[in-house]
Amino acid sequence: MVKQEIIASIAKNHKTFIKKISNLSDTDFMKNPSGKWTAGQQLEHILKSVMVVSRAFEVPKAVLADKFGLSNKSSRDYKSIVNDYLITLEQNPNYKLEKRFSPEEVNLKEKNEKLIELENIVNNLEKGIENYSEDELDTYMLPHPVMGKFTLREVLYFTAYHVLHHDKQILQNLNF
Repeated sequence: MVKQEIIASIAKNHKTFIKKISNLSDTDFMKNPSGKWTAGQQLEHILKSVMVVSRAFEVPKAVLADKFGLSNKSSRDYKSIVNDYLITLEQNPNYKLEKRFSPEEVNLKEKNEKLIELENIVNNLEKGIENYSEDELDTYMLPHPVMGKFTLREVLYFTAYHVLHHDKQILQNLNF
């Protein structure tokens, strides 16, 4: 995918997620089957995850290069990132999520505020992506807490997929 396709995918997937959560009943938003995350916690996790990526795109490129290095290989494609992520989850069933990505409980009063915040952060991310060329997306690196270093393009592929993964979890938890 080229940059504009990635931006469109991130926007579409997050808009779908936001719409789905905004349309949940209060009961479904707070439903916590068998200790699984509520839809609100899924929202909070996505919000925290996208916020980290968005902020990375605001950091000067030289800082990214100094802190995380530059890639000396091609970026993997979207399907490879998704496949590698699913394999990593399967191979690490007892993985303990970093505290900074762990969701707090989200109550009904916070629902709309969190949805608006996610929408704004996704918009900021889209603007940040525009500041990078196609080559730069394949050059600069960021760490993923479980999967190691990603190129920026790979991080964006992951971001586009990650929200779909959690959207699917919401549906499974609600037995849809």
